[in-house]
Amino acid sequence: MIDRDLEGWTIAFDLDGTLVETHRDLVGTLNRMLVREGMPTVPMEGAADLIGGGARALLEHGFAAAGASKEDATRPELFDAFIADYIEHIADHSRPYEGVVETLGRLAARGAILCVATNKRSDLSERLLGALDLTRHFAVIVGPDRVSAHKPDGAHLTEAVGLAGGDPSRAIMVGDAAPDIGAARNAGMPSIGVTFGYIPTPMASLEPDVIVDTFGDIEEAVDMIVVEHYVRRALSGG
Repeated sequence: MIDRDLEGWTIAFDLDGTLVETHRDLVGTLNRMLVREGMPTVPMEGAADLIGGGARALLEHGFAAAGASKEDATRPELFDAFIADYIEHIADHSRPYEGVVETLGRLAARGAILCVATNKRSDLSERLLGALDLTRHFAVIVGPDRVSAHKPDGAHLTEAVGLAGGDPSRAIMVGDAAPDIGAARNAGMPSIGVTFGYIPTPMASLEPDVIVDTFGDIEEAVDMIVVEHYVRRALSGG
């Protein structure tokens, strides 16, 4: 019988670059938008660094990389076309990282509440996770449209954890980029930084509480943070 030793804890996960490798579909849509505008495409390899801040940021960064102005990249009709195209191709190539399904299953079996806190729009996040049969693992899927602020604002995490039925004082953020680690810090939550995502800078420079190189290492990292939490509480007499 599995010990439900993580009851009362909530683990929030970023989506792109943490749970799911999505860059081929996102960059594919970006390139179709560039072709539509008569501009050169960006190479698939190496373009993953453009991902992380949501569709609008991806368009702006991608068009800038192709030599376009910010005004060209921020036209409402271009954003609408991007979303429509991405919906059609949202899971053509996107796949969960190795170890995701197994690790999520073990954490849930131990009593943890799992949720997604992403800068990707909620409906797109739900569509992607549904296509990959991952929705069943999460109490809620929370994009910036369902909270008062988006990462790196800590309100994104505290509100997402609350929507999941969890306690922000016993919550952990798992992510691959600066908005994730920054949001955790701003929310007063410990963080686990993954090195296999879309971060353009070394994860160590962001100073998360624990760094892991594979998704399968996350369970052990969670255990380390939980033990440290209870040790600090015992030392403080709480």
